[in-house]
Amino acid sequence: MIETPPYRSTNVLLAGAVWLVAAIAFGASGAPQHLQPPLPQLVLLGLTGLLLLATFGQPRLRAWAYQIDARWLLVLHLSRFVGFYFLALYRRGELSQAFAVTAGWGDNIVAGLALLLLLMGPLTRQSRWPLYLIWNVLGLADILFVVATAARLGLADPQSISALLRLPLNLLLTFLVPLIIASHVILFARLARLRKGVAARANAA
Repeated sequence: MIETPPYRSTNVLLAGAVWLVAAIAFGASGAPQHLQPPLPQLVLLGLTGLLLLATFGQPRLRAWAYQIDARWLLVLHLSRFVGFYFLALYRRGELSQAFAVTAGWGDNIVAGLALLLLLMGPLTRQSRWPLYLIWNVLGLADILFVVATAARLGLADPQSISALLRLPLNLLLTFLVPLIIASHVILFARLARLRKGVAARANAA
């Protein structure tokens, strides 16, 4: 059976750069500030769904996602140190405490744990599988909690989180959070494949 060749990383990064530029242009236009709940959540859900559909539905992109060093998926999550910016905005009175403190510290902790995993080395040893799995569960739970909190506060008091719909934070909605959620799903799929491969080799032995 001939394996599907993966896309080159340069091509994937170029597509990501085009998406980022489009997200910046959209954010700079001021359009996100006019989105009322649940429209921001629908935009995020739609972008995440399209990204996952493209990743698992396009053979060459799926092959790329399974082949790259898993640590690159973790590098993306260092962006979650944005939690410190949430806390700074709260101190300046530009973001509600209900969102900034819980989301800020949650993201900072997940980013810090991702950094520790990066320092431990690649996902090639079976002993690291449980650590990656635990981190992935915590990281996905945290980002879903952040999204749910933003939606709840946006419905109750849109002004309390209005900073999330202005640059630079509206890039979370239109670019970064869809990538983060998709990367968690991809990592779950890769961990499942790795576990299955280990079990198959053990049975063969």
